[in-house]
Order: sequence, then structure tokens, then C-alpha cells
Amino acid sequence: MLKKALENILSPSESEELFSSFDQVGEIIVLRIPDSLKSKKKIIGETLLDQVKTTRSVFYQSSPVEGEFRTRNLEILAGEDNTETEYKESGCRFLVDVEKAFFSPRLSTERERIANLTHDGEIIINMFGGIGMFSILAAKISKCTVYNIDINPNASLLCEKNIELNKLKGKVISLNGDSVKIIQDKLQNLADRVLMLLPERSDEFLETAILATKNNGIIHYYSHIHADKKQDAAKFSEEHYLNNSKVESKILNSRIVRPVGPRFYQTVVDVQIKK
Repeated sequence: MLKKALENILSPSESEELFSSFDQVGEIIVLRIPDSLKSKKKIIGETLLDQVKTTRSVFYQSSPVEGEFRTRNLEILAGEDNTETEYKESGCRFLVDVEKAFFSPRLSTERERIANLTHDGEIIINMFGGIGMFSILAAKISKCTVYNIDINPNASLLCEKNIELNKLKGKVISLNGDSVKIIQDKLQNLADRVLMLLPERSDEFLETAILATKNNGIIHYYSHIHADKKQDAAKFSEEHYLNNSKVESKILNSRIVRPVGPRFYQTVVDVQIKK
């Protein structure tokens, strides 16, 4: 329907470029527009707003996700200039600000996988927890305790609001600050499970993740891996982890989470560590 609506504006090749590059989050669409289409961004935004009846705002992503807070700049193309919306996933409700805090709808399968791995009684440390989605989904289905750490105060505030929005079996504790300092000061040797959801910088924080984990605890180690052949990416991620780890580790699983660029993949390795 959308491609048909834009067929008088975009060529077939331009249309393919565009539709691989937008996300809908609640009532908001966020577009990453290639340089060749920037002159048409307003008409694209207005057409999307008109055709997608569940949408109230269309934004152009004018910068990459960057900086310590993992945020991006957005430019309103059509509709209401409001970057906050409600997003629903796996029976939970989340307040999301698509400009002020990191969020990706493309991680829903991984969020579900982690939630289903969690057991009653576990203590989990989510080192870069953002608005709390991984943490809340885990606590929705198991009687666990999750420490959701994020350095971005906007993300931590949204996490607190999202905890209140959902009925949980377990408990989520939102902590705002530097995960390294918080773990060193309060959370050493505590976790049955540690999430490292900062794939571009996981190597920097692996030592802290190990510090947070109990003997025989599990670390979910995310990274960005180059592989000429897609089927090699998971194996390369295991090798990458083992080259960076300083403790005895048992690889439980590895997989591609999603592609992030030509021959680049976000991967995860699930490892049990011995201390």
C-alpha cells in the first residue's frame, strides 16, 4: 500500500531503499533517508502520515545513534512534533522517547529469548538497560530481580515509569549512573545472569561484567562482527569473546541477533563463567 502511494514520487529502486530504512514505534515512524532521497523527505513524510492510519508523527533521523547516551537527532517531517509514544510488546506496555533514550524495535526476538531463559529466583544485572525493556519482559514471566542500569537519566526515568505500567512477577530496580562504578560499589559477585547490551563497546566492559557475575553465572556478550559469509558470524563472535575473556568460560550458545550493515552483524554469545 505504501509503495503504491509513493509510486509517483519514487522509482522502484528508491522505494526499496526507503522501506528497508524505517521503523514504526507506537504512533511514530522514524526514517533513515539516503542522500539521494533527502530532497523528497517532506513529501515522503506526509504520504506516510496519510497512509499509515496508526501514525501521528513522522521523523527523519538526521544523525546516527551516538554518544554516551546512545541517542540520535530527529527532524519532524509530518504530524505532531512529539517524540514520546507508547509501545507494546509481549503483553507489556512501554513509554518510549525515540529521541531522548535508546530504543530499537528490531530486538524484539532477542528480548523474548532472554526472557524465556530467565528462572525464578535469579538475580540479573542489565548493564546498559535503557528504558527497561529486556528487564521488564524478564520480570514479567519469572520471579527474578533485575538491576537495570543506565547512564542516561532520561532512560532511567522512563524505566521507572515502565515498571509502574506493568504487572510483574519479579522485581526491576532502576539505577541511574555508570555501570562500572555501580557494579564496583554495590553489585560485585551478585548476578546469576549479566546482559551486556552495548555491542560496539562490550570489550571495554567485559571485566566489569565478570566482576558482577557469580561463579557459574551466565554472561550474554553482544558484539558487532564482520563476516563475509553470514553463517560464519556466530562462530567468529565466540572466538572474539574467548580472545577477550580472562576467565574460564563455557560457550552455551551463539547466534546472530540482526544484521547492522553490509557483512556486519550484531551477535550474542551466551557463556557460563568459572571464577
